[in-house]
Amino acid sequence: MSDLYERIADLPLAVEGFDLDRHEMDTSAGFTRVTTVVELHGPDGAVGRGEDVAYDTEDHDRLRDAHEGDDLDWEFAGEYAFDEFSAALDDADLFPEPPEREVSRHYRRWAVESAALDLALRQAETTFADALDRSYDPVRFVVSTRLDTEGEPSAERIHEWLDIDPEMEFKLDPTDAWTAALMDDLAATDRVRILDLKSYYEGTEVDTDADPERYRQVAEAFPDAVLEDTKFTDETREVLDGVADRLSWDYPIVDVASVEDLPVEPAWLNIKPSRFGTVSDLLDTIEYCLERDITLYGGGQYELGVGREHLHAVASTFYSEGPNDIAPSAYHSPEPHADVPESPLAVPEEPVGLRWSRE
Repeated sequence: MSDLYERIADLPLAVEGFDLDRHEMDTSAGFTRVTTVVELHGPDGAVGRGEDVAYDTEDHDRLRDAHEGDDLDWEFAGEYAFDEFSAALDDADLFPEPPEREVSRHYRRWAVESAALDLALRQAETTFADALDRSYDPVRFVVSTRLDTEGEPSAERIHEWLDIDPEMEFKLDPTDAWTAALMDDLAATDRVRILDLKSYYEGTEVDTDADPERYRQVAEAFPDAVLEDTKFTDETREVLDGVADRLSWDYPIVDVASVEDLPVEPAWLNIKPSRFGTVSDLLDTIEYCLERDITLYGGGQYELGVGREHLHAVASTFYSEGPNDIAPSAYHSPEPHADVPESPLAVPEEPVGLRWSRE
């Protein structure tokens, strides 16, 4: 148990019941995002919230149907220390039917645990940062968007965003369809901070191969950008060894052991709380990285509700100045528009619990 987790492990938590709230939105990535917010209810009207970011709509449909049919076997009521509640979840089956993919078990576990932490912090009348003896700082963020949702990839969307805010920064996902001309166009903006090569994904629409030539082209076109989720193979090692100080990982990172299993000592890591499943694994990993001067930045998974605020709270506490891929949900809209917050996000005047808001 890390020193960080020890600071919150004994927080008292009283739960009387739960509820679910479904969210849905068309996104800039060309798909309809569905999430489920888990609400844990305590005495005197206190509510803690967390967001299930499982990507398969079927998982959310089954959860809703089981809840509406009073067939959901979730027994959360009781009085706990926070760590006791977390331990009780080890034996809880949070899916009325097996999920479409196993990683979703972590996502739903995080939804319930983050709701419990939010409630415990509220009941203690404190915030995430205060409980960890840290402070909140303004959060720098980058905007993540795909360039190939409507045919051939184009920099048009990036230029539209820059017309709205010339200081905007971006995380982009290079694909095999990216041409040298497109990369030159994007590089000329000098606003691209992260290139996500997505070579660890399997069985999704965004899978990309570990292609040494594409790695080389991207690394040379964007000499100052972070290169995320490249994969070491016999063919790619020469290219990647030359840019080791710019390599970052996202998809494989779920705990301290997963960091230690990386092919090289990382200089950068993308921290996505929902990938960890438990608060202890999240805080243990953050502490491990801080002790080793590994540069961290936050990542999201198209949260539509309170989950995005949780990402802001964690980033604000630990890596506020990183190129955080946690732009507010307004940036998920299919088309660029001016009604969006600017980076960095100011610290709310009265944050509460794990939420980074005034509510």
